[in-house]
Amino acid sequence: MRRAVLNMNNKSLIRRIGFLAIFLMTSGVFSQQVLDRVVAIVDDAIILESEIIQNGYLMALQDGLDPVKNPQLFEKEFAKYKRTSLENLINKQVFLIQAKKDTIEADQRQIDYHLQQQMQSIVQRLGGEDKVEAYFGMNMSKIRKSYREQIEQELRVSAVRNTKMANIKVSRREVEDYFRTQSDSLAAIKETVDISHLLVSPKAGEAAVNLARQKLIEIRNQLQAGADFGQLARQNSEDPASAQRGGEIGFVSRGDFVREFEEVAFALEPMQLSDVVLTQFGFHLIQMLERRGEKINVRHILIVPKPSEEDELQAVQKIKGLYEQLQAGANFEEMVKTHSDDESTRDSGGKLGIFEVDQLRETAKEFTYVLTGIQPGQLAEPVKTAYGYHILRLNAREAPRNLELQKDWDRIEKMALEYKVQNEFKKWLDEIKKTIYIEIKPEIAS
Repeated sequence: MRRAVLNMNNKSLIRRIGFLAIFLMTSGVFSQQVLDRVVAIVDDAIILESEIIQNGYLMALQDGLDPVKNPQLFEKEFAKYKRTSLENLINKQVFLIQAKKDTIEADQRQIDYHLQQQMQSIVQRLGGEDKVEAYFGMNMSKIRKSYREQIEQELRVSAVRNTKMANIKVSRREVEDYFRTQSDSLAAIKETVDISHLLVSPKAGEAAVNLARQKLIEIRNQLQAGADFGQLARQNSEDPASAQRGGEIGFVSRGDFVREFEEVAFALEPMQLSDVVLTQFGFHLIQMLERRGEKINVRHILIVPKPSEEDELQAVQKIKGLYEQLQAGANFEEMVKTHSDDESTRDSGGKLGIFEVDQLRETAKEFTYVLTGIQPGQLAEPVKTAYGYHILRLNAREAPRNLELQKDWDRIEKMALEYKVQNEFKKWLDEIKKTIYIEIKPEIAS
């Protein structure tokens, strides 16, 4: 499967990538159809009223304003979202014009990655590709094409912004001036905790591993007997990103896969089926679909070994034993380095970082519960999450307070930089707009 591991998780780039996602998020909102009209022209591009409304709905929803739960407030506030939406859409067209002038293109691998994420989300929400096609009244090919165009535009817009603003810096005096003039409006620091952890994840034992391998061998036998690969992938594969597409991953290059998968995949001939392949993700069956030069399109079926009750019990016993050793005085960092299953924090003594307590309540409520009443330097009792069993150490706890210039210099410096970037960006954008034909129909203000 794709390297989980592609490290291109720039989801913020496509928060507003087009009308399809908005329809999904606001199902039923557009039940009353309105005749579309052109409300703005930017150079040779037009902006439709439907685009403004759709983007306005998305912004409102992101701000927590739900038209279904609170229709009166939504109606009262929506005019300002329409105005902001129009401004954003005009700016987007200006950026695209600038990107064309600067010959800035989007990276095709990033487009493919974001497209895969979006399509997976839609299919999961609606319950299958057939339901997606019925919902939008078009086939998956056309839906993907629409999404691809939107994603490519957003990535090009982002590239223009980053290119123009990359070299902006702030001096010490600018940070001090920012804090002096803006301190009254800066949000106070909420209660935070600095935590480290030791993780023990239940691991599938030999019996569970053999069971998963045998299941995939049986699937392979069915395929060799003439069964449909796509149907078996949809029914059995545990890779949610590709299962709904019949296991198809899409065109990829060398380096996009983990090594064990890649070595087998690139050695296959078109329509050839692999033997069972073991990677860090589980067991795979791989079939080559097409090769285009150094790129291949493959599909696969993934079966992940599941820890048994006995495997789970062994993990519980291990975490209890480690907790007892720590309580008896064992060095936390050394124990993490030797025993923790979290590779990303193992070499840093298990350090997870600093978190707002409110944030933890939303993302890791189990952590919040066991940290209640714990003092800095103390350990919390083992707690289970979806990742396994954790021993948490509270390194520090900070009560809510106002920002202080010296104590919070790094944080304030980032704020000052962002403030400067926004101001410089607006100046630059206003200058570009003077060179581009922009017409706004007066009725949009109504």
